[in-house]
Amino acid sequence: MNTKRWIALGVAVVLFVVSLGFQAVTSVVTADFEKMFNFPDSSQKFQEEVVEEGSGNKIAVLELDGVIQNASTASLLNTGGYNHERFLEMLEAAGEDSTVNGIILRVNTPGGGVVESDEIHDKIVKIKEEHDKPVYVSMGNTAASGGYYISAPADKIVAHSATLTGSIGVIMESFNFAEFANEHGIKFNTIKSGEFKDIMSQSRQMTDEEREILQTMIDNLYGDFVDVIVEGRDMSESKVRELGDGRVYTGEQAANNGLVDELGSLTDTIAIMKEDNGWDNAKVIEYKKGLEINEFLGGTLQGMFKGQTELFGIKELLRESNGPRAMYLYSK
Repeated sequence: MNTKRWIALGVAVVLFVVSLGFQAVTSVVTADFEKMFNFPDSSQKFQEEVVEEGSGNKIAVLELDGVIQNASTASLLNTGGYNHERFLEMLEAAGEDSTVNGIILRVNTPGGGVVESDEIHDKIVKIKEEHDKPVYVSMGNTAASGGYYISAPADKIVAHSATLTGSIGVIMESFNFAEFANEHGIKFNTIKSGEFKDIMSQSRQMTDEEREILQTMIDNLYGDFVDVIVEGRDMSESKVRELGDGRVYTGEQAANNGLVDELGSLTDTIAIMKEDNGWDNAKVIEYKKGLEINEFLGGTLQGMFKGQTELFGIKELLRESNGPRAMYLYSK
């Protein structure tokens, strides 16, 4: 490469860096820091956004929106969506806050991981037992599978007539490229310490014995799901198993079969909690947390790289699908 080409390449690199810097500076300058970095004072872990003014009793609304999973947040390009640890912290804060008398969970999720769903469920049960606070659920567009699992222990479940809920069950999936690999002469080398170390391998067909092992796991987890509903909804096991064949129900169907208590919106749920507990003039707040610095930088990078962020998300999903994982998840 001659001198002129080196100079041209250097100029191109400088222009690229300057362009990135300009976009970053523009994002910083135009950002609404008061809104984005809304840091709570030292006495509050989360900001309280007033939904309804009132005095005396206080109702806290917590929003759960997105797939329930403790996804990798290491990448700055993957900063949006549901944050599992933050939601657990919000639940704990609402439970421990002596000024909060009741909690409403606004649930809009197709479900997610078995462990993550169970962690939320257990946290709700703990709040009810240790702090004696009513917990209501207001279902959004979807509150299925893991979304229903976390709703089951609530004192009252309110759904919109068109909400998709139910999908009671467990699913485990993986890709299998064995036939494709065989047709195209692709060979896989696997060295393992035990017969079942590569169970659900993508490079070979599953054996009947392996399928039986995994089915036993799924059946056990399904049994846990059934128990949660039996206990939370005071419903017989036979009734739960009858309803829990994996199908989804509309909110109206769920109200008819006993999976939800009433039909209505979030506003209706707030009114129901007030009426049930005699809190006519209760103040209603929603827990918020200012955008953290990694999320701000992630948003800036997403704006700079635009469509490429979708590719990063696909790569992350493919990486995570490498191993079997049981899910309380409604997937179309």
